[in-house]
Amino acid sequence: MSQRLNYAQHSPELFKKISDLGMSLKDSTIEQKIRDLVNIRASQINGCAFCLDMHVKEAKIHGESELRLYHVAIWRESNLFVPRERAALAWTEAVTKLPEGGIPDELYERVRGQLSEKEVSDLTFSIMVINAWNRASIAFKAVPGSADKAYGLDKAGLN
Repeated sequence: MSQRLNYAQHSPELFKKISDLGMSLKDSTIEQKIRDLVNIRASQINGCAFCLDMHVKEAKIHGESELRLYHVAIWRESNLFVPRERAALAWTEAVTKLPEGGIPDELYERVRGQLSEKEVSDLTFSIMVINAWNRASIAFKAVPGSADKAYGLDKAGLN
């Protein structure tokens, strides 16, 4: 598979803006471990090979266990995730899939039982950003692993 075009090269100002938004999330109320899980789960749902590859490697670099990485796709059945992580994963799925009729109040209340209003807001922006990256990477057929050296992902030891 080859990439259709390099969107960072063709639209550098827009690429920088979404990159800056993504980088600003590092200072949000949502901890890195949950941001990693969110990025992985949204990328799985959207079928974005480039982003899934990237975020699994990032999570590994951030200290995530391989078993938990394997379990992200089955988080509901797994006992490896705490309630706060489960709430973030449920919210990620709902915001990524946007069910007909909107996100149910019951789910919002369940998520609010684990996260503050500020945290739900910050989490939603995290989900928005990964979904944007997924869409660009899928549209232009970004090649998984092609940016490993540039992003330091070769350090994950998952080649």
